[in-house]
Amino acid sequence: MIHVRYFAGAREAAGLAAEDVPGPTTPAALRAALAAAHGQALADVLPRCVLLVAGARTTSDDAPVPDGVTVDVLPPFAGG
Repeated sequence: MIHVRYFAGAREAAGLAAEDVPGPTTPAALRAALAAAHGQALADVLPRCVLLVAGARTTSDDAPVPDGVTVDVLPPFAGG
């Protein structure tokens, strides 16, 4: 399983703070699965989000996301 944590606008769009999803996967497949599970609101937010896989920013939609890791879904933050 992969532990997914949602932050800020992604949390609001998903309707929950965290969940466990089946793995292994890739960032592209994970985004598609999350959008399918949580609807259009999250589907609209996900393309703008950064995914941190085990604390490291993903650089490829084809990178492996192994079982047992935490993925943080971080939308762009405003402020200054």
